[in-house]
Amino acid sequence: MKRDTKIYQADNFNEICITQVAATILTLLGVTPLKQMAEPITHVIEKASPCDRVFMYNPDAVAMWIYEKYTDYFSEMEKEVSLKIPMLSVIPPVTPVCFGSMYTGLEPTAHGILKYEKPILKVPTVFDLLSKAGKKAAIVSTEGDSISKIFLEREIDYFIYKTKEKCNEKALELIRQDSHDLIVLYNGDYDYQMHRHTPEGKKALKSLQENIATYSLLRSYIKEHWTSHHTSLVFAPDHGCHKVYGFLGNHGENKPWDMNIMHFYSFI
Repeated sequence: MKRDTKIYQADNFNEICITQVAATILTLLGVTPLKQMAEPITHVIEKASPCDRVFMYNPDAVAMWIYEKYTDYFSEMEKEVSLKIPMLSVIPPVTPVCFGSMYTGLEPTAHGILKYEKPILKVPTVFDLLSKAGKKAAIVSTEGDSISKIFLEREIDYFIYKTKEKCNEKALELIRQDSHDLIVLYNGDYDYQMHRHTPEGKKALKSLQENIATYSLLRSYIKEHWTSHHTSLVFAPDHGCHKVYGFLGNHGENKPWDMNIMHFYSFI
């Protein structure tokens, strides 16, 4: 299949920021966001609310230009998707900064992570507000990665493992157990391979396809095991990526290829 090479050169920025995800999750689950949080995403709330389950799947570094160039990879998944939202990352578009904004509803200057570092956030997060509201949340992540570190010391369940496969296995188990209102699952394999083999390298694209397959598997499990719930399942990358030096990949620039991403919502 011929790929559109012009997509990578796009110079327009999306408008809906990932800071709006936090209030969206809270609103879907019937919890009032804090006033300082960015407003929820109207399109999502109008179509999905109310829900009593939210599953956030966070594959790392899947750029909007990758989605646009490899639409055939997403074609089967999109048959299951209820809503696509073009999203804008935050500056700098690096993982701990972005996930800090996604789950606090704040710009980096407000939540305090301004570069690639992984301190424990001291500001209120989605997880804190859900806990106060009597709801249960879980984070499933590979050890050492941002999501496994910056949201520690909350009254939630943490499942931290060495491999993506173990994380995904645990996420499916949690779906079967049906005891959490919010589950966050992080997969960093596309980002890992992209840095080492370019965003369009064979190993990176294989990881991308695995991420897409994981989303579909999660949907299948939710549909089977959460029959008594209304669920929002979200494919929500943190930032994009670009090619550097001819054979590597990177991110962190205030450019559309690093800032623009696509989020997918399945309402089940």
